[in-house]
Amino acid sequence: MEHTTQQTSPNPGLIKAWISAFRPRTLPLALSCIGMGGFMAAANGVFNGTIVALCVLTTLFLQILSNLANDYGDSKHGADSAHREGPMRAVQAGHITAGHMKKGMAVFSLLSLISGLALLWVAFGSEGMWMALLFLGLGLASIWAAINYTAGSNPYGYAGFGDVFVFIFFGLVGVLGTYFLQAQTLDAIVVLPAMVCGFFATAVLNVNNIRDINSDVLAGKHSIPVRIGPKRARIYHLFLLIAGTLSAVAYVAFNFYSWWQLLFIVAVPLLIVNGVNVWRKQTSKELDPYLKQMAITTLLFVLLFGLGQVL
Repeated sequence: MEHTTQQTSPNPGLIKAWISAFRPRTLPLALSCIGMGGFMAAANGVFNGTIVALCVLTTLFLQILSNLANDYGDSKHGADSAHREGPMRAVQAGHITAGHMKKGMAVFSLLSLISGLALLWVAFGSEGMWMALLFLGLGLASIWAAINYTAGSNPYGYAGFGDVFVFIFFGLVGVLGTYFLQAQTLDAIVVLPAMVCGFFATAVLNVNNIRDINSDVLAGKHSIPVRIGPKRARIYHLFLLIAGTLSAVAYVAFNFYSWWQLLFIVAVPLLIVNGVNVWRKQTSKELDPYLKQMAITTLLFVLLFGLGQVL
């Protein structure tokens, strides 16, 4: 049964409402995984700017699609209700109707597909049909995952599997896929930088889920923090930060050739700031800024890590 409780707030205007629904502060995650794949390709002498640009465009479309689906799905299933303590969403606030949000989802599904097909054509041409079909399958799986996180009839985000899908798509698929599309081969050691992005992207989701734990309980959304409780969720958050950092250290240890490769250490204090504050802050209002801070820190970490590999 569709949840109909709806809050209203001063309407910011249609354009601002849609931009807000895109959730710009989450978009650095899309840039992070593609950037990591691009840097790894550059470090191995196979960088292709056109492919990276199309990867960025496709991933941004998929991220926006996921955010719109999340807005629609959480309103439909009750996670965005009068009890929600995080920022008010567009459908919840009445700024965008559920019907228009579904149309927006359809538009970005189409844009993702078109951009993805252009990417496959540039990467493989007409001769790499079988490989293109494989990546088309991954692309369609990405669209499915973006929509069904919270908007499907049986959303996997409500069953607590969001962390797994974020790790896979914002880590392994995003980084390894970007690298492979340029190199046409895969170096196993690139899995470690992919894990960096996966762990840190999952940490962003975890901050979001800790912040929304009370409303998620009421809505029957069994996120990891709901399942294990707020204290263990904070321990889990520290694990994600440490695991991501150690994955970067391991890559450099196995593939060391320059002290510049340790440039990413400059970003570690920001991870410490995030971990300490997520551990200490208890209210949703206090936690909310550290979602954006973690997303930006992830992008900065990737930039420093990647530059360290190519300098």
